[in-house]
Amino acid sequence: MASRRKVAAIAATGIAPLALTALAASPAAAHGSMTDPVSRVSACYAEGPDSPKSAACKAAVAASGAQAFYDWNAVNIANAAGKSKEIIPDGKLCSAGNDKYKGLDLPRADWPSTALKSGNHTFRYKGTAPHKGSFELFITKAGYDPSKPLKWSDLESKPFLKVTDPKMENGDYVFDGKIPSRSGRHLIYSIWQRSDSPEAFYTCSDVTFGKDSGGSASAPAPAASAPSEKEIADGADKSTVEHHGHGDANAHTGADATEAAPAPAGDDAASGDNQPEVNGGADKPVKAAGEGANENLAETGGDSNTPYIAIGGAAALALGAAAMFGSVRRRAAGRHGR
Repeated sequence: MASRRKVAAIAATGIAPLALTALAASPAAAHGSMTDPVSRVSACYAEGPDSPKSAACKAAVAASGAQAFYDWNAVNIANAAGKSKEIIPDGKLCSAGNDKYKGLDLPRADWPSTALKSGNHTFRYKGTAPHKGSFELFITKAGYDPSKPLKWSDLESKPFLKVTDPKMENGDYVFDGKIPSRSGRHLIYSIWQRSDSPEAFYTCSDVTFGKDSGGSASAPAPAASAPSEKEIADGADKSTVEHHGHGDANAHTGADATEAAPAPAGDDAASGDNQPEVNGGADKPVKAAGEGANENLAETGGDSNTPYIAIGGAAALALGAAAMFGSVRRRAAGRHGR
């Protein structure tokens, strides 16, 4: 009898608040990767993690295992908080220092690459679990040697493009920028820093500039192709990260670490500014591609509606718990009366 009273007391004083807290704090992990120009991890995923075609992807899978490439949209650091250069060591930029993706750091000149021209370009970044935040794109300096491990000093010190909360089109973040003049083989490095959590995502995209940019490709390599929507849908069942309802979150998503992380204060988190900054903001900003086409950023958790949705679900759970414990108390009272 005492145990029933104890359970009822716990229900009255602790269960509902705990349920509300747990559900309201549910993690909402973002995921994604660059698809134009195609990132290394996206290109190898598109080739098929179990049977990659290119020599570079075969080597990367041999180093990391196929699962890393089924989890192609989760190259992240959960608590980056804008300190990427401080916490990612030289030689591990493409994996973001995550041993799971160490195959992406292999220094070689035959990674599948995207042919580019210097000048205006429309960039695409697949957001399988979109969130607000900023994208910074860096390019390697003249004289870059792809046969050596990538270091921060190989990149220009300032991004040639920065954009905050770009519009989405068909599941892609789409934004325009101007690529600096280059020739031969280079690499574009992207940092997607969320503004609603300290989590950040990283990509390495191998690119080649041909005769139109003043030179010829420095190393032959297969053309990189981005994963198709069908490949993403089919492959999601083998992924261990959450996207479009497939897969299960794991430690590599940063879900646990971002769960209790406070949203950053200041104007950046809620500004909604859609103006990219070119060359670190030195030049006149250009508008994000697709301006006006879709005013609302596709959001999956972490937005202003999340607490209400979570609280609603928690309230339902709490009511159910209250009803259950109320029933226990009524049955106990009936027995006591008899």
